Amino acid sequence: MNIFFDDTEVTKSLYPFTAVRNAADIRVGIFTIREKWNILLTKMGKQDNSKSITVNAAVIPTKKYVQAFLNDTVQDLADEATGIKMLKHPWDIFHLNDWAIREDFALITEGRVSAKISASNKITVPENIFIEEGARMEHCIINAATGPVYIGKNAEVMEGCIIRGPFALCEGAVLKMGAKVYGASTIGPYSIGGGEIKNSVLFAYSNKAHDGYLGDSVLGEWCNLGAGTSNSNIKNTAATVRVWHNQTKSFLPAGLKCGLLMGDYSRAAINTSFNTGTVVGICCNIFAEGFPPKLVNDFTWGKERYTFEKVLEDISNWKKLKNKTLTQKERDILKTLYNQ
Repeated sequence: MNIFFDDTEVTKSLYPFTAVRNAADIRVGIFTIREKWNILLTKMGKQDNSKSITVNAAVIPTKKYVQAFLNDTVQDLADEATGIKMLKHPWDIFHLNDWAIREDFALITEGRVSAKISASNKITVPENIFIEEGARMEHCIINAATGPVYIGKNAEVMEGCIIRGPFALCEGAVLKMGAKVYGASTIGPYSIGGGEIKNSVLFAYSNKAHDGYLGDSVLGEWCNLGAGTSNSNIKNTAATVRVWHNQTKSFLPAGLKCGLLMGDYSRAAINTSFNTGTVVGICCNIFAEGFPPKLVNDFTWGKERYTFEKVLEDISNWKKLKNKTLTQKERDILKTLYNQ
């Protein structure tokens, strides 16, 4: 079954994470929304490529929702209390991550047996832990009493890590020595986690590899936080955090806690301190004295505007570190956005 993901109503609302991707390619839980649809349809035996459907790209599908959609009874699931959850604002990604990890964990582990967990680890509630083939984890403390823990294919949890579920370490990702991770957190494919992480989502190929705090935050793809970088996730007045919203061009309330929302291809120098509810656009290089502003516009280099040639050069250099190259399609998308 061919799926067309319509994100026209949420593209501006979910900035910066829809600047270079369809909303269906946002990761929340273990998988992206697109991946969830494909897994669910495959499990339900509905992968008939002769048929096509158009879906709301911002809805996070569950088995119940997909079945209702195919039966044209979605109206019976009209409120979130009955199971429909949707990304309406960028901070919804970490707000819904606890629920999404649990949903995805049940989906991907159904009828399967985990790889063996090494006896060198200290484990609580081992039945809530699933390790894929090729994953490595030794001399760690894992508490899955608070939620499931998923370790993806060929991922590595280095010695001394302390993990409290729900948690997902996706394929090829690495959690560095001595990391402290609180649920609900996701380290995306081929990303690196380190230091202290709480209720945060890293998309693919991003790095938060060193000491420092990342809480109630989302990093897009190909981001990098320098050593010692931290964010505030709660105002010292304990007031509601207000975050820049691209669609309304205003600061909207995002709840009691919200940290850093960083778009793709952006980076921060060592010891950067981000204020509560900071939004960083795509292709930014953050370095300067003091706190960065609460809104850093796309293609910012320090306090200036990136030259486009330098944007491509720097992204290419970072991609080489993970044996990837900048594609012509990516260049064309970035050129269009730069010229806007």
